[in-house]
Amino acid sequence: MQFNFEKLITYQKSLDYVDFVYDTTERFPKQEIYSLTDQFRRAAVSISLNIGEGSSGTKKEFMNFIRISNRSLRECVVCTSVAYRRKYISEDVHEKSRTLLVEIAKLNSGLLNSLKNPSDNRKTSRSYELKTPN
Repeated sequence: MQFNFEKLITYQKSLDYVDFVYDTTERFPKQEIYSLTDQFRRAAVSISLNIGEGSSGTKKEFMNFIRISNRSLRECVVCTSVAYRRKYISEDVHEKSRTLLVEIAKLNSGLLNSLKNPSDNRKTSRSYELKTPN
């Protein structure tokens, strides 16, 4: 059984980002385990959590949770920048993180727009869902 929000591409991509962050932060210095590592991981997980949690409420509530998801996303941008400046991650990892975050931000924006104007975006909103095999 699958919940409807699990079909959302933005949700799937946010889970991919969680995996990326966990893999990346495993290589952070041990002194960062209770600071940047923990903060980065919690912010990344929060992106997905808010999409999932918000989907069970009203349309207005869901829109608010997507906005909260975007705040967590921006927190990940800052964590990425700090990690790069402290030389915990390479330039390639820095760019990959930012690219993934931009992609999720665009998907969240599209989902928000489809929720704001469902009649204008009937076809568009479907594109934010993954096709599941029958």
